[in-house]
Amino acid sequence: MSTVTPVEDRELAPVHTESLAELLISKERPRRPSALSTSLTFGWRAVLKIKHVPEQLFDVTAFPIMMVLMYTYLFGGALAGSPREYIQYLLPGILVMSVAMITMYTGVSVNTDIEKGVFDRFRSLPIWRPSAMVGYLLGDVLRYAMASAVMLSVGLILGFRPDNALGVLLGVLLLLVFSFAFSWVWTMFGLLLRTEKSVMGVSMMVLFPLTFLSDIFVRPETMPGWLQAFVTNNPVTHVASAVRGLMAGDWPGAEIAWSLGWAGLLVAVFGPVTMRLYNRK
Repeated sequence: MSTVTPVEDRELAPVHTESLAELLISKERPRRPSALSTSLTFGWRAVLKIKHVPEQLFDVTAFPIMMVLMYTYLFGGALAGSPREYIQYLLPGILVMSVAMITMYTGVSVNTDIEKGVFDRFRSLPIWRPSAMVGYLLGDVLRYAMASAVMLSVGLILGFRPDNALGVLLGVLLLLVFSFAFSWVWTMFGLLLRTEKSVMGVSMMVLFPLTFLSDIFVRPETMPGWLQAFVTNNPVTHVASAVRGLMAGDWPGAEIAWSLGWAGLLVAVFGPVTMRLYNRK
């Protein structure tokens, strides 16, 4: 068996190192991923988390069904004479309410990843900085769409009859756009607060007045004047009225404009604040 002497080894080593260096230099470095591709990758990560922890689907399946059944049969006879009549008014509003309520879980997911140290790894990657946050929100949009589909299915069974399918699709699309923007509020809380419980507690303090003090259950005309002023300027009221009008076959241009305006304002205000907190975390 032939052996290599130390002298031969020393003579071969520089040649090997030199060829390796040339090989590395000759190869082009991979391109930096685009903002869209990294955002979609993080969005897919959020979807895979649902796959591995299917219990997360409880809030987009059982919770919406419970909401529709409870409020339809609880208030239907008193407010509209029958549950079947009331659901025509209620369902678009309760759809907005349910999806708005589950947006807070975005902040909970962000806070959980921070506690596990996952975000430290994300910040070390050569990617577009906001892509981790945008990915969370894109993944959650799928959950919002699932909740909308579940609620509409239950509503149709209970007697809800929209004017046409296009109005339903446009109403759901408008709701998804608003929910995406609204979720930036909870990402800020997820970065700002230290525990999941505190994120959920603060989120509920914000969500309850916004959802219950709106036109989801009753028309504002039946309320006291001082309460009407808040309800009519509530972003949830604008979105619920826009979705209700679209599903009824109308085109509520003013309400749609208000809803999109609120969505743009939420992103413009809470997006930069969220990224500032993310970079300093």
